Amino acid sequence: MAVIGLIVHQGRPEAAATARDLSMWLVGEGHRVRMPPEEAAAVSCPDLACSPDRFAPGLDAVVTLGGDGSILRAVELVGESGVPILGVNFGRMAYLTEVAPEDARSAIDQVLAGNHDVEERMLLTVEFGEPGPGRQRHVALNEAVVERPAASYALRLGVALNGEQFTTYAADGLIVSTPTGSTAYSLSAGGPVIDPTHRALLLTPVSPHMLFDRSMVVAADTELRLEVLTDRGAVLSVDGRRLAELDQHDAVVCSASHHPARLVTFESRRFHQVLKAKFGVNDR
Repeated sequence: MAVIGLIVHQGRPEAAATARDLSMWLVGEGHRVRMPPEEAAAVSCPDLACSPDRFAPGLDAVVTLGGDGSILRAVELVGESGVPILGVNFGRMAYLTEVAPEDARSAIDQVLAGNHDVEERMLLTVEFGEPGPGRQRHVALNEAVVERPAASYALRLGVALNGEQFTTYAADGLIVSTPTGSTAYSLSAGGPVIDPTHRALLLTPVSPHMLFDRSMVVAADTELRLEVLTDRGAVLSVDGRRLAELDQHDAVVCSASHHPARLVTFESRRFHQVLKAKFGVNDR
């Protein structure tokens, strides 16, 4: 018997319908299925609901039905536990999802039989708050963003590398991303594309108001500390989730996790081929 977690894009009825069919099939095969309460309600399977704090322990795999956002949601829930994540594509760009909806059942069978590969992706740890019990720690597959809460002013953000002051940025915000996240928000802000299997940290300013306006790639063992120097504050988002409002002198510390996300694959996917397909890049 296996324990399978399902993450469902609640805005796609076809994903909910497939999740309902898969859950009935898995339970019928003698397996256990878990869903976060919101997904269980959307799929009309309230008896499969599991609170977020009890979702990851004991899981054998997570299956996401949606797009890349659903995989980010899975990473949020399973954190650094190493649970393999299989993405079923109901999205659009879908860099991370592996199989088509019609192949979901056979793909799960292969995962349960161990007939699959795993691609490891670096995770970003994000810490903020005062030292002690109130300090928060989160993980991200894509990025952490410190940005202005309103459009009326630029932020001043001090950046230190491994405890040594680097510079102060004047910008609309700063993005700290993983190689996987290099094709997310950082790319739209002018950052470079990095092969997602690398280990590195990418710092990209958003609309910088300064001469030094380039992205910077640093080693994975670098600790990046971002301090808010503006007296009107900032906001912190992690993988698209707004987590906190920051005051002057609040700091966010970003570093590479020692534990990767583990994405299920069934065949070698060369990154440059994925990039060409998603962006419509021609051979000439």
